[in-house]
Amino acid sequence: MPSQSPTILILAGKREGKLDPLAEKAGVSHKAVVPIRGKPLIQWVLEAAEAAWPGGPILVSIHDPEVVAHLPIVQRLKEEGRLRFPEAQHGIVESVETAAAGEDAFPLLITTGDNVLVTPEALRRLHDEAMAAGAGAALSLATREQILAAHPEGQRRFYEFKDLGVSNCNAYWLRDREALRAAESFRGGGQFIKTPGAILKAFGLWNLIGFRQKWWTLDKAMANLSRRFRVKIAPVFVTDGALAVDVDNERTYKIAETLLESRKPNG
Repeated sequence: MPSQSPTILILAGKREGKLDPLAEKAGVSHKAVVPIRGKPLIQWVLEAAEAAWPGGPILVSIHDPEVVAHLPIVQRLKEEGRLRFPEAQHGIVESVETAAAGEDAFPLLITTGDNVLVTPEALRRLHDEAMAAGAGAALSLATREQILAAHPEGQRRFYEFKDLGVSNCNAYWLRDREALRAAESFRGGGQFIKTPGAILKAFGLWNLIGFRQKWWTLDKAMANLSRRFRVKIAPVFVTDGALAVDVDNERTYKIAETLLESRKPNG
């Protein structure tokens, strides 16, 4: 029997006071509308979200909805009553909290407007496995081996655990409002590999030490984080390492462009 379909939230805001370099190069105000293979980044994401659950609700957190209002997929989803635009806030957690203010927002599946390689199957897998695990929160992961098999430059840094190296796939899932506690780990951006201080702030000293020393397997680390946030957090592995590639900069733009050609040749 199919589980309850989630609300899909696409984070497509912009940093206050700073234009994204890719957006500046493309001459647009939001990175979400930078074109790649003939479509704005966010269109690839919306197409996956639209197909994941027929009739399911979709939220796009963005500062100015007018920048995407001209897209036929946006017009269609609005006419169907499936699409709403909660206003993006100054941070990821604040944007999620604003989008989740409605009573019917949960389960909430969160992804980003530059996650162009995401697929309906990957979204459904995250939701279904999180529900089956009885999780309060879940995150989509790919192993180092999966990512490098998809592209040798797909990622350059990984979260290293005792048993494996992983990278996130920019897709997260929250069962209910209580699970928003787990979203605290992303307050300030969540760039843990680049800023170890973010691990300390989000996860605490003991988890920072354990992470840096590779004391724990991934499952043990998830158990530790579950205790810290009082929410059961489950990892859900993708079947294609390409899903760990989003469009962050010129390098990953070119990689995503190549992978789109092979993964979604008919776009």
